[in-house]
Amino acid sequence: MMDQEKIRQGVRLILEGIGEDPDREGLVETPDRIARMYGELAGGMEDDAAVHLSKRFHVENNEMVIEKDITFYSMCEHHMLPFYGQVHVAYIPDGEVVGLSKIARTVEVFAKRLQLQERLTAQIADAFMENLKPKGVLVMIEAEHMCMTMRGIKKPGTKTVTLTTRGVFDGNEALQNTFFRMIGR
Repeated sequence: MMDQEKIRQGVRLILEGIGEDPDREGLVETPDRIARMYGELAGGMEDDAAVHLSKRFHVENNEMVIEKDITFYSMCEHHMLPFYGQVHVAYIPDGEVVGLSKIARTVEVFAKRLQLQERLTAQIADAFMENLKPKGVLVMIEAEHMCMTMRGIKKPGTKTVTLTTRGVFDGNEALQNTFFRMIGR
């Protein structure tokens, strides 16, 4: 459970640490606003992907299902700065599919945590394998990291791409190429 009071206290300390007056008019409500914001941005800590992937529908067709360009926002665990972009998820059902919104909700569960993009990619794939039990899953994330664009090396527009495969997608170049064609890459 998130401790909003600790967040407010921490924000006040940061404001004081950078030389600001946390009691000045423009900042007096900032600790509360930041606490509410973290409740939203890190709300995935208390969410479970299994809940979203439990509503399934039986199908006879076990062809590839792709949901592409799922916009996400997450926070880098190293600098607590945002990274954001698109997630593309493909899976080959084994008799069951999930509602399309459940794919995006699964992405959100893991994106709304302090994250590493590499871990986020694997967590989404693993949640599908563990809960839906498809023949295979492929997850690709393309993201821009604010820790790369607004600080440090300062290279705006730089994208990090991660790819995780499980099941029948592992080492199957034909399936992977079909995925890339279907997402337009």
